[in-house]
Amino acid sequence: MRFKARRQDDPDINLIPFIDVLLVVVIFLMLSTTFSKPSELSLRLPSANGQTPPKRLKELMLSVTADGRYALNNSPINAGAAGLVPALSALASPDSVLVISADGRASHQSVIHVMEAARQVGLSQVTFATQATANSPTALR
Repeated sequence: MRFKARRQDDPDINLIPFIDVLLVVVIFLMLSTTFSKPSELSLRLPSANGQTPPKRLKELMLSVTADGRYALNNSPINAGAAGLVPALSALASPDSVLVISADGRASHQSVIHVMEAARQVGLSQVTFATQATANSPTALR
């Protein structure tokens, strides 16, 4: 009896189930992953809508530039924050109104120095100057 020699078949690996599983994993990862961008604040100060207040008789205009320099009624104050109190006390009276016109990029600390100097001098009426926005009814066109 002569038996035929068995022919060895190469084992085949069926890749279709493997590809299906990988595709399901990729879809799951795509759906469950959140792509978030860190939130950023973009501020541009100051602007406001509203009517311009009527002119008062005794207004003191104090300007604050972006780099922290001060000017009182368009006269520069060379002593910086330390020179605010003497400059304000020379021109202030009890009925004076201090109008702070600060650049939008000026630091908050620069404006706080002005408010603190106004408190030390005794000015109780302090207001801020803003520019009108384009959609404001009082904006110049």
